[in-house]
Amino acid sequence: MTRVAIVGASGYTGVELARILCNHPNIELTAVTSRQYAGMPLAEVFPNLRSKVSLVCENLTTSEICDRADVVFAAVPHKTAMDLVPQLLGAGKKVIDLSADFRLRDVAVYEDWYQAHSSAEFLAEAVYGLPELYRDAIGGARLVANPGCYPTSIILGLAPLLKANAIDVHTIIADSKSGTSGAGRGAAVGTLFCEVTDGFRPYKVGGTHRHIPEIEQELSVLAGEALQISFTPHLLPISRGILSTVYATLRPGFDAAALQALYHSHYDNEQFVRVLPSGSLPATQYVRGSNFCDIAFSVDSRTGRIVITSAIDNIVKGAAGQAVQNMNIVCGFPEATGLEGAPFFP
Repeated sequence: MTRVAIVGASGYTGVELARILCNHPNIELTAVTSRQYAGMPLAEVFPNLRSKVSLVCENLTTSEICDRADVVFAAVPHKTAMDLVPQLLGAGKKVIDLSADFRLRDVAVYEDWYQAHSSAEFLAEAVYGLPELYRDAIGGARLVANPGCYPTSIILGLAPLLKANAIDVHTIIADSKSGTSGAGRGAAVGTLFCEVTDGFRPYKVGGTHRHIPEIEQELSVLAGEALQISFTPHLLPISRGILSTVYATLRPGFDAAALQALYHSHYDNEQFVRVLPSGSLPATQYVRGSNFCDIAFSVDSRTGRIVITSAIDNIVKGAAGQAVQNMNIVCGFPEATGLEGAPFFP
């Protein structure tokens, strides 16, 4: 059995990791850390884990974590991760980092959008953890940078088009909506029930969201040239789920039938990407609690644009589920282990 620790187990990503890992047949969950809830059983912090997880939250040193685990999920904020991850790697551990600290390959870009990077020497080694694009590299990695939730939905939606040179890369607009769990578990006025329910609003408008450089980095690799996109996120009055609607101008020679064949050829062998039949559209309630990304598209013949829609659960395929998918690849387990369940509905 592979011993696994969750560092930062008291957030939504941490509890989702524990929920998935407690049923994983190839691992033993050996440590869950939390400063805030140190001394409390994780199942008291999150009662959904009663009779499933018996571990107590602890405020462990890095050395203590290394003594107990072979693989570590770092479910901590950026800046905290860049201080922790090098110590874990130095002790010979495999790390799945769920922060943004190792997603961007260019340190100058990271520092422009976040803050000074104290562990920039690890950026070249970190593998961007989108298995549908980087599976082979993930398999040999000791540090996997788990993607952000918005980037996952947008990159997967656009990847087949960019690889086939089917769109004008300078016309991409992404309009995404997320449930409130994407803002984290910390108390904030903007995510109070009365502030969110019965409402719908954009935020970080005008190209200011920190996921933009991550999205542009990966889309540029797929396109073979540097590109920029327009991206606007919105807050939905639901707990979990992301729906992204992405627009781009089609190049000549790609009709609906050719595009449907393109998406199927790209994703039919992928366990967690479901290309929907023509005429069907994704919805957050059909991926809830699962590691699936549902994708569909429509061709607007009047404007010459393609409209791609993709839906994921932001806490699963957008965070914890994709992290477990990456762990499975790193450890040589079947990729879907622990992730086989159908989505929750309703």
